[in-house]
Amino acid sequence: MNEQTVQLILDSLWPLLKATVTGTIPLTAISFVLGLVVALAVALMRLSPVRAVSGAARTYISIIRGTPLLLQLWLLYYGVGSMFPQYPWIRHSELWPYLRQAWPYAVVGLSLSFAGYEGEVMRGAFAGVPRGQLEAARAFGMRRFTAFRRIWLPQAIRQALPTLLGETVLQLKATPLVATITVVDLYAVASRVRQDTFITYEPLLLLAVIYLVMTAILVVLFKRIETRIPARLG
Repeated sequence: MNEQTVQLILDSLWPLLKATVTGTIPLTAISFVLGLVVALAVALMRLSPVRAVSGAARTYISIIRGTPLLLQLWLLYYGVGSMFPQYPWIRHSELWPYLRQAWPYAVVGLSLSFAGYEGEVMRGAFAGVPRGQLEAARAFGMRRFTAFRRIWLPQAIRQALPTLLGETVLQLKATPLVATITVVDLYAVASRVRQDTFITYEPLLLLAVIYLVMTAILVVLFKRIETRIPARLG
């Protein structure tokens, strides 16, 4: 590696770090939070005794798992997004400046994909919580939502944490796909560096190092969360 190559890598380091902070990390964090909320709703729907409700959740999971994330992003951005300009009430609304951008579609696509996989995981985690604890809570007069918030949900989250970590890491590594719908993330900047400098190996190696560091940080964060949730309640 000559001096010129080293200088080019150093010059590209700041744009890569900036894209990490402004693109990749927010995409992963926001889609994780939104996806987990949707996953909890999907899991509860799957456990519903109402066949139509559980069937709708099962269909959603099957669609998300059965289609590539890249296709889902394209359908949202190039499909749904291209339909909005046809409606004047959307073009003249306050949401239009946001709907014109690719970022919301990337967030929605990643969130729905995460929820599709984690919904089934959370269903299994909810089912794994001992029913006796919930029955005891109701016997003591605890409201249904309070029992869910203080007993059912924490234990289910703790059981699902290892899988949640794995899915979040996969979510992080899936963010480069948003570059195909014009979102500027870490991978998009690295590709631009390669095109501008005609250097292929070094930017990709730097990209791999940054992803390894972010993955290590995720592992530490999940370990800290796991230690804060008791193994069992009561």
